[in-house]
Amino acid sequence: MKNEITSSSVNSEEITSAANGWFVLFFALLLFFGGIFLTIASLVGEIPLYAIVGILSLLAAVFVSIGFFTLQPNTSAVLILFGAYKGTVRDSGFFWRNPLMKKEKVSLRARNLNGEKLKVNDKRGNPIEIATVVVWRVEDTAQASFDVDNYTHYVSVQSESAVRHLASAYAYDRGDGDEVTLRSATDAVNEALQKELQERLGKAGVRVEEARLTHLAYAPEIAQVMLRRQQAEAIVAARTKIVQGAVGMVELALDELAKKEVVDLDNERKASMVSNLLVVLCGESEVHPVVNTGTLYS
Repeated sequence: MKNEITSSSVNSEEITSAANGWFVLFFALLLFFGGIFLTIASLVGEIPLYAIVGILSLLAAVFVSIGFFTLQPNTSAVLILFGAYKGTVRDSGFFWRNPLMKKEKVSLRARNLNGEKLKVNDKRGNPIEIATVVVWRVEDTAQASFDVDNYTHYVSVQSESAVRHLASAYAYDRGDGDEVTLRSATDAVNEALQKELQERLGKAGVRVEEARLTHLAYAPEIAQVMLRRQQAEAIVAARTKIVQGAVGMVELALDELAKKEVVDLDNERKASMVSNLLVVLCGESEVHPVVNTGTLYS
């Protein structure tokens, strides 16, 4: 048995129009007041035919009045007659259609879906917390009404599924080379999330306007460990920078001393000087030098 939606079961929106409600309202009022007049006339003149026509006019007025409906801006009405889709009215205003038609209103306005914090595993298996916000609107009212059971619930479930899949496809951080990670490439991740959501929600006639991450963090059980790791990485990076700068300064000092022939140092004294300079430049605390008042070699 195939679970895929076949092309014959996919509905497509058809734009239709409706009669101006004010003209039909005028006709309904004529039927209503005409029916009252004929009913009263039948009682006064004792004419049974007037009574029959008057009652029929009143019933017709009531029946016609059932067909009135109003639409606000960015609201549509899906018309269904005896189970068959007859089109969608998208214009705003006061309208009238066949009273036997069922008129289901569908909002076309943009909506926000604030996703809850989800606990998932990233690409490397680390538990993380992630949450998103999705801005969406109904684009095809026929698909939203007939291709899914409840399109608002469908959007919620598919959004959660897409977020879980996205989190498992990327690492939280520390990408190899140019690898995209959840933390370092927010724009690329948001774009990928929006694309996947559109593929999923397009089956319900929904267009995704925007999708972005609103919360991203390690799960509490590993947050402290990961924080210490990040601190250690920061310390190593800082130390590396300091050592590189210190080596450059020592090299420059030795070159300048040799170029200007200030002092002639053998290899042993150069090594001692390099060691002292590195201690001074790379030390965390302030260094207190000891002044040598003797000769260079004492």
